[in-house]
Formats: sequence, C-alpha cells, structure tokens
Amino acid sequence: MSNELQKMVTAHKAGSTAGMYSVCSANPFVLRAALQQAKADQSYLLVEATSNQVDQFGGYTGMTPQDFYAFVARLARQENFEASKLILGGDHLGPNVWQNRPASEAMGLAKEQIAAYVSAGFTKIHLDASMALGGDSKEDGLPLKSELVADRSAELCKIAERNALKNKKPVYVIGTDIPIPGGSREDPAQIRITPVEEVREVLEKTRAAFLKKGLDEAWERVIAVVVQPGVEFGDATVFKYNRKKTEVLRAEIEHKSGMVYEAHSTDYQSETALRQMVEDHFAILKVGPWLTFALREALFALHVMEKEICNGYKHVKLSQLMETVEREMLTNPRFWKSHYSGTERQNALARKYSFSDRIRYYWPVASVQKAIDVLIKNLVENPIPLSLLSQYLPNQYTAVCEGELKNNPVDLILDKVKEVLAKYARATRQAGAEMLKPETEPEAN
Repeated sequence: MSNELQKMVTAHKAGSTAGMYSVCSANPFVLRAALQQAKADQSYLLVEATSNQVDQFGGYTGMTPQDFYAFVARLARQENFEASKLILGGDHLGPNVWQNRPASEAMGLAKEQIAAYVSAGFTKIHLDASMALGGDSKEDGLPLKSELVADRSAELCKIAERNALKNKKPVYVIGTDIPIPGGSREDPAQIRITPVEEVREVLEKTRAAFLKKGLDEAWERVIAVVVQPGVEFGDATVFKYNRKKTEVLRAEIEHKSGMVYEAHSTDYQSETALRQMVEDHFAILKVGPWLTFALREALFALHVMEKEICNGYKHVKLSQLMETVEREMLTNPRFWKSHYSGTERQNALARKYSFSDRIRYYWPVASVQKAIDVLIKNLVENPIPLSLLSQYLPNQYTAVCEGELKNNPVDLILDKVKEVLAKYARATRQAGAEMLKPETEPEAN
C-alpha cells in the first residue's frame, strides 16, 4: 500500500493541485483543534514533531517519539478521529541537537533518533544533515559541501529503512533551505528564494548518495524538497508570497516525477497566498506558530472577559493568566531572549504579541497550566454574556448565535485555532478529497 502522502503527490503531479498541510505543534489545544478540523473535513491529518522537541531522550517536551505518538493517538481517540487517517512525521531529523559534538558521536546520536522515530510508527521523515559538526574542517565549508550533506543524509536513511515497521515504509523529505528560526527581520526586497541551481544540486548529490548505499527503492519514496519560496515573518511583519518571483523555481519541479516542494514558515499568509503556493507546487505547507498565536489570542480574550465578569467576586479567585505567563517568561528568558532585541517596552509587547510567538514555549509550564485551568473553571461557573463575547471573540459570537458552537471556554479556544486550520484545509483542498481516499481499508496505527 502506498503512503497517503505519495498518493497526494501523484494526484498533484497529475494536475489536481492537491496539497497537504502539516501541523507542527505539541500543544494539546492545537492538536485537538486539528483533529476536529480534519474529522469535519473527512481528511487525513499530518502532525509533525521537530528534532529538538521530541527525541530519544525526551527533547524539550519530555517526550520520546513513542511518547509523542501515544500522546497524539490518545487525543485522536478522545476526538473519535479515525486512526488510519493520522500521519505522523519528524522534522529536521539528524544531528542538529548535537552539532557541537564530534561528527561521529553526533551522527551516532542522530541515527538513534531516526531509529526511534520510525520504530514508533512515524512515516514522514525529513532528513537534515546540513549543519557542521565538531571536527568538520574549514575545507568542508560553511554551509557544508553538498556531497557531505548528501552522504550523511543517506546514512540516516539507511537506519530509517532498517528500523521501519512492517508495512510502514516512510516517505522522505530532503533539503533544508528555510527561514531563520523565530522569524525574519529582513527587508522584503532581500527575502531569499531558493536558487534553482541549489535544488538541482541537492537532488543530484542526494540521489547519487542514496544509490551508492543501495537505497534505490528508498529514493523512490523521496517526495519533496524543502525550499524557501520567499515567505517569512518577523515580530510584527509578514512577508507575503509573491508567485511572480518563484516562476523559475516552480518550473524546475514540474518535470520531476513523484516530487513536490515543502514550504516551512507559511504562517500568517493569506488564504489566497496559501492556495497559490499549492498551485505553484509548494504542495506541503508547514504551520505552527500561527496556531499557537491563535491559541494565545483566545486565552488572552478569555482572560479579559474573566476579569470583566468575575472581578470583585469574593468567592472567585481570578486566574491571573497574563501576569503568570509574563512572570514565567521573565524568570526563564531562554526561549525568547535571543529573538527580541528592542527596548524594554518593545520586548514586553513582543513577549505577548509577536508573530514569532515565543510565548508558545511557556504554555506547558505548571504554573501557567494551573492558571489556564482556573480561567476555564471560572468561565464555566460564570458563563460569558453574549454581549461580552461579541466584543472580544466576534467570530465565535456569531457561531454561538447560529447554533454552530457552544458558549463554553474550551470550545471557544478550539474554534479560534480552527479558524487558522480551516484556511489551510481550504487552500490544500483537503475537505472530501477523492484522491486521498484509500483504495483498501488501511491498517490502524
């Protein structure tokens, strides 16, 4: 049975402009919203974990690949989402986390990481060996020479093939041309678009490395190349997609059988831009910060309404959510300090409202989680008046009035996140997509 992503790529190459969006988040609210959206659309759902977020040691989430798979599967069961329509992927898998260690040690750990992912059931693997490792000489170049990157990528692929579950051979994504982490501060005129020559070199060198190591069959499952189509975002700016600037790039992939582009940092693009990107062969759209940004909007709106409703009630202890998360960010600034470089006042605004959304790293903190729980409890026990809901969450107010949404805090949060997911669903034409219906009933994960 071919992988559902391969089916999507086949349909896209046949002219259907099919695409798929990838949810890059470990936040339970975001994942629940994604599962609900995909269920309503009767579509597959692709969820990806990153190499520093989830690894064999737990990553910064504390979850191994097996833990993360079980976590998402548990949420899927709670949402009555069909297990066979859940696809899990690993993003930037390779020696990234250990790049300061000697090359042999870093690659050894990267192989362990890859093995943990595929043996847990992850079936979309982004191979990323682009970073210089300890002991790499200056002659290897910065960035590394393409031959060395390709050889290391093939080594990782060998491990993936050896450890993949029966009937779950993964598909692969290669290439690493992405915007800088945390968003860009560049002038729009200087935003990078991947040169065609780089795409050709990545494909040529990686294919040669795969074939040299006897990975001919695995090469047939390389479905995408990561490129930069000129979409980025900064603290308060979004650099919009301009299809006129990608004409040469998209023409290059048109004649590549079984292969499309994957675009990272597509957050905050308009629905029209997202649709154009899929039409232009950037068929896999990654989204992450925009989803937790919408979550933050919902939580802050609820926080303000909680104060309006409950302030002064002696029997009600307010959540103090905004104050709690700000205190945690100041106490432990490691997730935002290197990303915000303005004045004290500018940094305070960025911590709350930046498109870079570094606040997303603080939602799992115990004190913040407790504040969220109190917020939800208070608004369940003291329901939000429709007039107040209209002021702070007007779209959700309309949905409540039309009987499409319940007026309770959790449903309001999930619906706010689904506003973003729905744009991606429409842009990739996932809803009811005939080309993604399985030919036979697939095995459950």
